[in-house]
Amino acid sequence: MAQRLGTVARLWHQVSLGAGSASQGLASASAGHLGGCASVYGAQGGLMLRGLASAAASTSATVAPHAAARGGSRSSLSKGLQGLIHNYKQLSKFKLSSLVVLTAAGGYVAGSGEVIDWAVLGWTALGTFGAAACANTLNQMYEVANDARMTRTAARPLPAGRMTLLHAGVFALCMGTAGVAILYEKANPLTASLGVANIVLYAAVYTPLKQISYLNTWVGALVGAIPPLMGWAASSGTLEPGAAVLAAALFSWQMPHFMALAWMCKDDYVRGGFAMLSRFDPSGMRTAGVALRHTAALAPLGLLAVAANVATWPFAFEAAALAAAMAVPTVRFHAAPGPATARVMFRASLMYLPVLMALMAIHRTPNTRVSWGELSGRLGDAAGPGVSGAARALARGACGAAEALEESVSGVASRLDGGMILSYVKCPSRVYAEDGTSGRGGSEGGDGAAAAAGGGGADGTGAGAAQGQSGGVP
Repeated sequence: MAQRLGTVARLWHQVSLGAGSASQGLASASAGHLGGCASVYGAQGGLMLRGLASAAASTSATVAPHAAARGGSRSSLSKGLQGLIHNYKQLSKFKLSSLVVLTAAGGYVAGSGEVIDWAVLGWTALGTFGAAACANTLNQMYEVANDARMTRTAARPLPAGRMTLLHAGVFALCMGTAGVAILYEKANPLTASLGVANIVLYAAVYTPLKQISYLNTWVGALVGAIPPLMGWAASSGTLEPGAAVLAAALFSWQMPHFMALAWMCKDDYVRGGFAMLSRFDPSGMRTAGVALRHTAALAPLGLLAVAANVATWPFAFEAAALAAAMAVPTVRFHAAPGPATARVMFRASLMYLPVLMALMAIHRTPNTRVSWGELSGRLGDAAGPGVSGAARALARGACGAAEALEESVSGVASRLDGGMILSYVKCPSRVYAEDGTSGRGGSEGGDGAAAAAGGGGADGTGAGAAQGQSGGVP
């Protein structure tokens, strides 16, 4: 008897909590089970138990639809949120943007001094992702009709109709503004300027050029070479020869990577109306030749990294061996251009970059700010007396041109700092200090706080330079 009454008590407890369909099934089962109690407990006891079970079943029938409705709304909300996140990931090209963040992080670590400021590295990665997501979204907004004709891209949110252009535009604006603001506030104006330049170059130059000329791939490779510069600038506050070595590695790596992709998706790109080199190369020899030349260009980059004091000597040999491994599928693709050989080359390129970054991080040396003149002298010493005077002069000229370009980029970023809208969009604590409203020291106290927080230097580098000195982009 106690056992059966316990069953009834548990049943009623579940019903009173609105357990929905589960309690309804339990009530139905109990009703049949309790019906036989009349023979044991008498007519009145059996009647009472039947009535209790009937009430439980009735209550369950009332509660179940409401519980199901609430559960259905929660399920719909969850599915809707998951779908929205999935659309945002596709708009941002999440995997590609993550690769961009990896290269920026590599530049940050390589450009750091004895101590790596991990907090600033995290902010730099976040800001870089925002800028990359913005650029990729703008790219897809421009190419909706093209993507709809391609098998590889037809399922993206815009061509598939899962999202409006306005929605995508708001997402791009939010990601770009937040990303650049983070880079400006947590790193420095130079890093933020490089982020803006990358968005403009990708969305306003590379994207429309894809439908005009096969040279778009070279412009796209230039876009992909900027994120390591962003990372280096965030850690050191300036650009130096080591940053150029990283950018050169990213530029050359992208050519076999994208040439393989262009060949594998050749027909798809033609349907989409894109002017890739593979479209004008029936034999595949030109496409394979570009991939082979840039793979060969990867071989001496380890030596350049050592000369720029980015890494120790073992990295030179490891980078050369890694380039040789990358060359094997590239040579095979050159010998027999086809989807199979292109796919192997593409997969090799995906492995090459993270391994190269990992090896560079393992063998990194603290940034000693090697100048272009020092790099030129070290390269001459490494080459030995057998190198002609013309080759040495060419190397000196290249280093001089690179130094002039570096100074120009830094100068433009410094001048933009005073006129950028972001210079007026600052964190509340900084505005609070600069306005002198803290009640302690007036404007002089505010200026002192701002100088202490941001370096306050006259060179225009601001907060990021101070952070870079203290150890703090495709």
